Amino acid sequence: MVNPLNPDADTVAPRNILFIGGTGVISAAAAERAVALGHRLTILNRGRSTRPVPEGAEILTADVRDASSVRAALAGREFDAVADFITFTADQAQAGLDLFAGRTGQYVFISSASAYQKPPTRLPILESTPLKNPFWQYSRDKIACEELFYKAYREQDFPLTVVRPSHTYDRTKIAMVGGWTDIHRMRSGLPVMVHGDGTSLWTLTHSQDFAKAFVGLLGRPQAVGESYTITSDEYLPWNQIYQLFARAAGVPEPELVHVSSETIAAHSAELGANLLGDRSHSVVFDNTKIKSLVPGYRATIPFADGARQIVQWFDANPQLQTVDQDYMALSDRLIAWVRSGA
Repeated sequence: MVNPLNPDADTVAPRNILFIGGTGVISAAAAERAVALGHRLTILNRGRSTRPVPEGAEILTADVRDASSVRAALAGREFDAVADFITFTADQAQAGLDLFAGRTGQYVFISSASAYQKPPTRLPILESTPLKNPFWQYSRDKIACEELFYKAYREQDFPLTVVRPSHTYDRTKIAMVGGWTDIHRMRSGLPVMVHGDGTSLWTLTHSQDFAKAFVGLLGRPQAVGESYTITSDEYLPWNQIYQLFARAAGVPEPELVHVSSETIAAHSAELGANLLGDRSHSVVFDNTKIKSLVPGYRATIPFADGARQIVQWFDANPQLQTVDQDYMALSDRLIAWVRSGA
């Protein structure tokens, strides 16, 4: 509950919280913060992740796609808040409704900012911006989940809160399309492919910053029925994002070659869905709403620091420095095509 002595306080009284998932980029940081703030945290997952869970969290092992397995693991328990990090389709959302209706005071569905209108007709993007993405099935599935959950909120008083993260990263996630392969190309003196003209704006949020706002909304009854975009206030052109990675990798002047997102999509359907459905559009968010709910929330980790953390982590773990030969070939082919003037 909200602190009755100070309803605007940045924290709520310790809560009994369940995370479904709990070991991903976003959820792991949120789990660490929840435990640090004194919440009683239970994490339910299949127990297959190599990412550590915070000391003090209770672990329940079950396959969330198997309703009987989850019911057995929970054994009739109830929670002040349930955070669902791993629902991606309407069928999975319905399973969540069936499992948790009547057993939690708040159900937080982690949707995606990619569900917002693409291309956006105005910036900044608000929670009231329409949800429409004709390019990416992932985003349309998240929209379908939201529609199902909101119907349950309206008709059954299901205690829903929707959170829409944009690009959230930790030291294990490279923001560039090619991942480590692009770092390898930079260090090898090879040109690197950048989608579009490199000037569209992109918002990157460190998972630790995301966790401050996310854990802050757990247990707040005024968040039920609402949606929140949780992002940093920093937005950068893609050219600068690539340059920050290059500097972190010790390459002061990377050679960036711009290839239209449509051209990349024509040669790689997998990359194209993400580019046309999200990354090729400028995304700048107004996060006033989450700031008004969680007083004092402010992202404090600039991406320049984040890029250094990422490169340092990969340098310390060379076994993870995977060079994707298919992406190498695609980059070489499309860069040569652009340079030929075809």
